[in-house]
Amino acid sequence: MHSKLIFSLILVGLTVLFVIQNVAVVEISFLFWSASMSRSLLIFFLLALGIIIGWLMHSYFMHRQNISADE
Repeated sequence: MHSKLIFSLILVGLTVLFVIQNVAVVEISFLFWSASMSRSLLIFFLLALGIIIGWLMHSYFMHRQNISADE
């Protein structure tokens, strides 16, 4: 029980340290679209987007594999 709590506190501490060190505002440009946000927020959004895309692709390939196994 204590090891999970200690691990969680270390992870939260590292996350806070990461956010504090990456507060610089960066500008993102894509075609005609432009946005400004903090670097840590951008990294978080890209990580979340990568996790969602990976989860969707995994689900899609597992679904295709199940369909081909049934035939």
